[in-house]
Amino acid sequence: MIYVIPAVILLTVAAACLKRKSVYDSFITGTKESWELIISLLPYLAAVFMLIEIFRVSGVSQKISDVLAIPLSWLGIPKELCELLILRPLSGSGSLAVVEKIFADYGVDSYVARCASVIMAANDTVLYITAVYLSTSKDKSSGAAIPISLFTSLLGAVTACLLCRIM
Repeated sequence: MIYVIPAVILLTVAAACLKRKSVYDSFITGTKESWELIISLLPYLAAVFMLIEIFRVSGVSQKISDVLAIPLSWLGIPKELCELLILRPLSGSGSLAVVEKIFADYGVDSYVARCASVIMAANDTVLYITAVYLSTSKDKSSGAAIPISLFTSLLGAVTACLLCRIM
């Protein structure tokens, strides 16, 4: 396992040598392009992070989770996980704070904590990824990508709770 990263590096260098490419020049070109990408991403990331923090700190996420607790319970998702389901597509650090609170309140071996762990590991920050993608894409319309991603996140949460219940 500890040899995976060195092996990948060696394979990359070997492939570049076989194609008669300059590894160092390619690395420098990639580094230059990455700086341009980072600079173009900054406004999008700043906007996403600011809005997420306002959403969480203002208490709106808690109010929405209170409203969604009943319908989500019909799907087998405990009410304690509602805020996590709302924050996970928005913020990795915000959802991690919710998971830490669940661990502290219910214990790490509880059903709710196990569900939260699986949800945290199985889902990703949909809106963050979309913002990064749209910042570099010429087509700025997300189309059906966001609703489909949010639906699959919900489906993943339902599946996580089901699996944690039977295991």
